[in-house]
Amino acid sequence: MPEIRVQSSGKCYAYTPGESLLEILLAAEVFVENPCNGKGVCGKCRVKILKGALSEPCATEQETIKEKELARGIRLSCMVRPKGDLEIELLGREKKHEVLASGYVPEFAFDCGIHKHLVEIQKPALHDQTPLEDQIKNQLKEQTGGEILAKSLRLETLQSVSFQPGLATVVRRGNHVMHIEEGDTVDILYGIAIDIGTTTVVCALVDMHTGEDLAHASMINAQKHFGLDVLTRITYEMEHPQDGIKNLQDAMVKSINDMIGDVCVQAGVLREHIYEITVGANCTMMHMLLGVDAVPIGKAPYAPMFVRAKDLPAAWAGIHAAPGARLYCLPSVSAYIGADIVAGAYVCQLRKEKGNVLFIDIGTNGEIVLAHQGRLLCCSCAAGPALEGMNISSGMRAAQGAVEDVKITPQGVHLKVIGEEPAAGICGSGILAAVKELLKTGLISKSGVFIKKEKLDETDYRYPMIGTDGARREFILASHPEKIQITQQDIRQVQLAKGAILSGFLALLNEAGIGMEELDKVLIAGQFGAHLPVDSMTGIGILPREVADKIVYVGNTSKTGAYMALMSGKVKREMEELAHYMDYMELGATKGYERLFADCLIFPDFSDVQGEGEE
Repeated sequence: MPEIRVQSSGKCYAYTPGESLLEILLAAEVFVENPCNGKGVCGKCRVKILKGALSEPCATEQETIKEKELARGIRLSCMVRPKGDLEIELLGREKKHEVLASGYVPEFAFDCGIHKHLVEIQKPALHDQTPLEDQIKNQLKEQTGGEILAKSLRLETLQSVSFQPGLATVVRRGNHVMHIEEGDTVDILYGIAIDIGTTTVVCALVDMHTGEDLAHASMINAQKHFGLDVLTRITYEMEHPQDGIKNLQDAMVKSINDMIGDVCVQAGVLREHIYEITVGANCTMMHMLLGVDAVPIGKAPYAPMFVRAKDLPAAWAGIHAAPGARLYCLPSVSAYIGADIVAGAYVCQLRKEKGNVLFIDIGTNGEIVLAHQGRLLCCSCAAGPALEGMNISSGMRAAQGAVEDVKITPQGVHLKVIGEEPAAGICGSGILAAVKELLKTGLISKSGVFIKKEKLDETDYRYPMIGTDGARREFILASHPEKIQITQQDIRQVQLAKGAILSGFLALLNEAGIGMEELDKVLIAGQFGAHLPVDSMTGIGILPREVADKIVYVGNTSKTGAYMALMSGKVKREMEELAHYMDYMELGATKGYERLFADCLIFPDFSDVQGEGEE
């Protein structure tokens, strides 16, 4: 069987010919960036072929990779199908990411609904021939004041104490017995709150007696191997009808089990003492967590298999916790307004707001909720992965080495890099800052077109900042150790994301019949939004300048909502009611939306700062 050797690790991986190099590497759990799920359009899965014969580059590779790079052996791993032994060099490495785990938490009363009772199991008497099952049920009923229903005691639960007289702890949820533990464990009661985002996953271990967060773990969503956004992952399901759903679920469940193990080690807690897991996630991620077909979400009429809250045994989904532990999935509204947004609306108490408040969670999708006169209007707009650094020529996630801020001055281009390392690429906040600076300095026009270099005098400080790649103009941020540039296509990707979010924002205001000046607050939630300075958002027009002084950052409200649901049965019920109360508006079906979207593509005017760009 042929092998592929990865130079950096020295490891060899045997494979069966027929699959792409990308598929082989992913199956071996070798990290390769793969935003487009092997379609050849993102250009991020590049590797260098050191040894081994391959077919000539296909048309996709010739369009994506420069001729001099092809000559050095650079190829797209998704387009290469090896047939013999290969030695390769990986051109990207997985970097440490900082994931947002905290956020605003309103005051609420704790009532988690899970309780423990210390009981004493008596040794069966020789003269009493009553079945042990009935004896134990009677003892538990007497010692708990009848709070435990006999019918909730299952035989497999009773077996653990049937022949072990002495102290035992009954774990119940409502009147349902979850488990009976040997000895006194009354003071031990833990739960897990999880936020599953398309890009990141956050897990918190919570002491359910006190509500204290004991430990956190976070990671990039392991489903990244199957595509960067929800539609790409849904496409993966469609293209792999035999095992696509299972592979996506397995990736997520393994991640959750690993993170639970991590937080347990941090806090010195046993996994067997975790009794409930609550999850906030978008609708697609919730389907994939539960192994439910998500394909209907990706095609008209975009009807998900479910939106209601789910209360299931954790073991049913493959999550390892206490025997009888429960998995509670928060409710969604529609295919593209998920439980993460319901959680955000609840955490921010939008239904109780007296004024006009806009809530926005910015990510690969931009979900927006408008609270107006007691009504909650919501919509979703496809912002795309550009705002998270993907689908950008030099893009990367917000990790070590990513450019996160840019300033252009007559003295040159100044970069702020995460971790103060040499710049390796540019993340979402960096690309927005760069576009804002390009607009301010007149290097691009309101329509997003680069200025022609020949229109600038060679003494102009901007002259050396414009480069050319063939007939295409580009802005050079850095040349060493990596060339980092912003291309015309990159500008278009940002422009489309900006147009999508701003048009959704304005469509909701139009539906409510109010103007921009009537907004009282704009709440920014989510991982990406937390890293965006106000001047970057308003500078490129994602949000209008009029709301700059009304913006409030509220953090990871999805994880906060999961935490609140973990700690309160009342919160669970109120979130389920809230989901029914939220009115979803389909932007594509809104009158005049195409015109509105086109208008929202135009960048703000900075012509008073510097000469405007020319097309």
